[in-house]
Order: sequence, then structure tokens, then C-alpha cells
Amino acid sequence: MIEGKGLRVWDASGREHIDAVSGGVWTVNVGYGRESIANAIRDQVVKLNFFAQSAGSVPGAVFAEKLIEKMPGLSRVYYVNSGSEANEKAFKMVRQIAHKRYGGKKRKILYRERDYHGSTISTISAGGQAERNAQYGPYTPGFVSVPHCLEYRAQWDVENYGERAADAIEEVILREGPDTVGALCLETVTAGGGVIPAPQGYWERVQEICRKYDILLHLDEVVCGVGRTGTWFGYQQYGIKPDLVTMAKGVASGYAAIACLVTTENVFEMFKDEASDPLNHFRDISTFGGCTGGPAAALENMRIIEDEDLLGNTTTMGARLMDNLHALKDRHAVVGDVRGSGLFCGAELVADRISKDPVAEAQVQAVIADCMGQGVIIGATARAVPGFNNTLCLAPSLIATADDIDAITDAIDHALTRVFG
Repeated sequence: MIEGKGLRVWDASGREHIDAVSGGVWTVNVGYGRESIANAIRDQVVKLNFFAQSAGSVPGAVFAEKLIEKMPGLSRVYYVNSGSEANEKAFKMVRQIAHKRYGGKKRKILYRERDYHGSTISTISAGGQAERNAQYGPYTPGFVSVPHCLEYRAQWDVENYGERAADAIEEVILREGPDTVGALCLETVTAGGGVIPAPQGYWERVQEICRKYDILLHLDEVVCGVGRTGTWFGYQQYGIKPDLVTMAKGVASGYAAIACLVTTENVFEMFKDEASDPLNHFRDISTFGGCTGGPAAALENMRIIEDEDLLGNTTTMGARLMDNLHALKDRHAVVGDVRGSGLFCGAELVADRISKDPVAEAQVQAVIADCMGQGVIIGATARAVPGFNNTLCLAPSLIATADDIDAITDAIDHALTRVFG
């Protein structure tokens, strides 16, 4: 790809494409070609491009202030460069708190099947996608999995599935010992594992369990953060109050490398004790967390979202996208389930609706290739969950129009017809 404008990109042959995945990995939330973001970066880095995190910067301070205004109950912002590093920073906090407050015992971190938290060894250790993790062991010890919450692939035949899936987390806590578990790390919407919003009742019960056993709730908003679901953060759809929130992709819409870990004041205070102790602070630094271009870009990115009411557009266009996907399900038996939140949606393809056997991964890729041939770029779960890389993934920029949404789903309609008949 060599050029982008709005929701469209052009490849090296000059061919135009509608980008339905925001840069391939759900990142370019405000669309391509935003000169005001480029200008904000340029103006800032000419004035001061970098200083180590031993000192602050004006854009870093201003963006932190504006960010926590959007996140009631949280108050501290830590800058890094990627979602992987943001999650690593959160894991380090949990481990250091275990040593400072619990004699090193409350150090285990729970993660969920199908979730993804990054590409470093420790974030892979907390990853619930076997194909992404394969051939990278041995993994960092102290990470323990809990069951996924995809009701379409239900592990329990119960009426209140969301609560039952959350109760399965409590069962793992009790098995491991509550005094050994320091945090629960979850994607607000499972992304690359199949676009899985949690079922009703899940998040309320999860928060209740974490409070009951004094476990920090760490929400990975690397994909959902900064507008993707129609609220500033995905967790705000559910009224829950996390202790740690990580974010990256949409923070500056890919115009600069920036990621953040945001915590409550309570988490911040856990590192403070006697002034004479040389280890009475969170001992971490990220070299390029001191770059000023990222916060400058993030500030302008946030202004665009506010001034153009992209949260409202995401809600409206997300509803249209889901309606169109349900219509595709009505027309194509191969569509077994559609699900999503805001402009982050998925369609799971199955060979048979009764058995729910997934279609072959090659067939899913054939649908993607057909859409590409029509000038529409869509995504799919790939090299993630063995046997279940069968979900089409859609995450157009928050600027998408009704015509854009219809063009995307029309292309999928034609592709499904050609691939499956």
C-alpha cells in the first residue's frame, strides 16, 4: 500500500480499495490522510522531539489529563510504544505489588482462552491462542488460563451463560488459591480470537469476583480503546470499574507509535511506602515512551473524534453493519453467527448450522481474496485458535458512511456466493 485517504487505500499498482479493517489490524480509527495530525506531530517534534521519562513533556501531560477525563475512576497514565509493552508493564506492576504487599505470593495472572495480549514472551504466556504461541516456549511461569465466554461455542448448557462463564473464573481462582492470584487480564472484546463480546451478566459477575478475592482487574483495550465500540472504551458499555487499562492502536490512529497503561490511584499508591526505601516506586522506564510525537498525535486524534462526533457515528454505523451481517446470515447458510460491538464485528462461517462445524480455513481465505478482488479489504481470524480460524473480521474506520458499510457487506455477499454457492 502506498497511499490512503479517508477509508480508502491505493496499492503499488494504483488500485483503489475500501479498507474495512483500519490498516489491517484495527488501528486507523479516524481514517487516512489527516493533515492536522501530521502537522501536530511536526510542530511538536521540531520544538522538542524527545526527553527521557525522568522528566515530563507538555503534550504528555496534556494528553494524560484529557485521557483520564474520559476514564472516571482512573487517574495515572504510563506511556509506552505498543500494546505488548503496555501489557508487560501491567504484568510488572502486578508482580511488584505482590512483592511489596503480599510477600511475593499474590503473583499469578489469569488470562482467558482465545484472548491475545501481545507478542513478547510474557504476553504470549498470557495469550489464549495456541497457534500464535506455538514454538515459543518455555513460557513465563505464573500465568493461568480461564475458559472463554463465546456462547455460540458454549461449554455449559445453562440459561444465564454470561454468569456461568464468569463463575468458571472463580473456579480457577479457588483451584489456584485466591491468595496466589494477583490479577485477571481480559480483552474487553476478544479480538483476534473471534470478535467475541461478553454475554449478558458476564462483566458484572467478573467484577464482583475480583473484588471478592482482592484481584486486580486488568482490561486490555488495545483494540477497543478510543472509540471502536461507540464509547471511549469498551468497558464503558458495561459500567464496570477496572484497576488497570491498556490501550494502543486507536490512541493515535497509527499516525505515531504510542500506547498507554492507565491505573487507579489505589494502584499508584501501592508502590509508595517509607521514603528511605530505594525501591518505593514502580521501577520501569520505556525509552521511546519519552517521544513527544505520540501524545501530540493522540491529542489531535481525540479532538477529531470529539469534533466530528465519531463516537455517535460508530454507534449508528455499527448498528447498520450488524443489520447487514444479519441479512447476510439470512441469505447464506454458511454464516453461523454474527456478533460485535460498534464498528468491530465478526461473522463466523460454518459448514453446517446444526453441528456448527467450522469451514476450512482455506475457504475463509478464499472469501477474503474474493473481496480483495472486488476492491474491499476484510480480515479474518488466522493462525490463532486451531480449528477455529473461521471468523470474518470487520473494523472500518470510525468515519465510515452508510454507503461504505453497504459496499463492504455487498462485497462479502458476492464472495460468499462465489465461494460457497
